[in-house]
Amino acid sequence: MQTIFVMIKCRLGEAYDVADNLVQRFEEVSEVHSTSGQYDLLVKCYLPDSRDIGHFVTDQIQRTEGVADTFTLIGFKAFG
Repeated sequence: MQTIFVMIKCRLGEAYDVADNLVQRFEEVSEVHSTSGQYDLLVKCYLPDSRDIGHFVTDQIQRTEGVADTFTLIGFKAFG
């Protein structure tokens, strides 16, 4: 299993709609947190090892209505 974190900038006023949409549409999405700072949302996703991260982010997350920009981090090991 692969863990990725996708930081999302949303179009103005659309962060809550984007968060709800991601949780409802994608079983890979585990958690969505609203954040302060440069990005509006932090999305934690679990992907099967066979799943291409790039395709998931570009074909699914980035094409979600209201998403303006993304920054993806790949998790290696969870502690605790």
